[in-house]
Amino acid sequence: MFRKHPLTEEFPEFAEKIHSLKVENVHFKKLFDEYDEVDHEIYKIESDAEPASDETANQMRINRLRLKDEIYHMLKDS
Repeated sequence: MFRKHPLTEEFPEFAEKIHSLKVENVHFKKLFDEYDEVDHEIYKIESDAEPASDETANQMRINRLRLKDEIYHMLKDS
């Protein structure tokens, strides 16, 4: 079963901080939006709604992980 990975589910302990940073921090909002877009594209590929090569899907997963890591560090350090 394929599913999306929203940040509020990935980091439930930071749900309030995620909301605050989206409103207060332009860079965080940009990262959040980029993560959400990549996650949505991965979901479409995994659910066969949009065809893509394995290499493309894997690169997108790597990008999602990079974004998630950067977002986590911002959440943890702020």
